[in-house]
Amino acid sequence: MLSVRPKVTELIFQLYGRPLHPELFEVYSSRTVSRGNYEARVDITSAGHIVTWRYHGLILTEVATSAHTPLPQKRRLLRYRLDGERNDRVRTRGGANYLVGVQLEQVPPEVFWNYQNELFHDGETEGLLYRFDSSGRVALGALSYINIETRIRTLRVQAFHTFPDDCAIVKTQSVFEIP
Repeated sequence: MLSVRPKVTELIFQLYGRPLHPELFEVYSSRTVSRGNYEARVDITSAGHIVTWRYHGLILTEVATSAHTPLPQKRRLLRYRLDGERNDRVRTRGGANYLVGVQLEQVPPEVFWNYQNELFHDGETEGLLYRFDSSGRVALGALSYINIETRIRTLRVQAFHTFPDDCAIVKTQSVFEIP
């Protein structure tokens, strides 16, 4: 199966107060974590990632994907085009907090390739890693690396997605906190 990334200019970042149907996405790598009173599933997809976090009946779903992916509008809490840098916070019913920082960085090719190599080597020993096929324009394909940190009251997810055709790196850091 060919696994090539969309263009970085097509990406959006969204947060939902509900689960999303898994068949909407092509998942390449996945991990489920459970700690204290919450659990989460983290998936690397063709365009980015999905984090589905559950706590006492509350569900938050974070999605970094292509704008062409048909996603619902119902119970969508945040929606950004991935360009530049953004930080946001959502306080949910029951007092849970969601904090996010999203950044799209375009860098010179030599910086990009060094960064991608570091991600690949770090990802081989820890976190969740997937290496995509080349788009044909450049010899090496994109990478997605996700670092997951669990604490009793906090889940921190750091995602790094590379886009070799554009020498671009998408970085997200999300924090899910229970009251």
